[in-house]
Amino acid sequence: MLYVITGPPASGKSTWIQAHARSTDIVIDLDRIAQALTGPGAPAWNQDEVVQRVAQRARFAAIDEAVKHRDTVDVYLIHTMPSPKARAHYRRLGARIVVVDPGEDVVRERVAAMRSEGMGRVVTRWYRDYRRGGSRPVTAQASRDW
Repeated sequence: MLYVITGPPASGKSTWIQAHARSTDIVIDLDRIAQALTGPGAPAWNQDEVVQRVAQRARFAAIDEAVKHRDTVDVYLIHTMPSPKARAHYRRLGARIVVVDPGEDVVRERVAAMRSEGMGRVVTRWYRDYRRGGSRPVTAQASRDW
């Protein structure tokens, strides 16, 4: 099964996966990929343009290979803001979409404590484009109609 985990930055997507995935499952997380590709002392959340470009390419390759095995192993893919094209692709693959959103106030508090100022803009965009401007706390809501 393919699970696409979506939600604003710092909403708890990785934590949700830790609570549900087994050690034999595949987890594709851009932050973890970027961290794996950088040297000692690099920040856990690295937004360097070159690092992100390389990590994105590695992520695409991982997705392409992992979905071939979704009948034998669960695949968990974190995708914060998938485009309409990506959402259609995930639907064609029979993905289960999981939205993790503890509410905008909680997310903004976490971002202020953990992330860079630029993440505030990503949070604003997520709530504007994916929650249509409203904060309705939803955690682990699965939907095929997403």
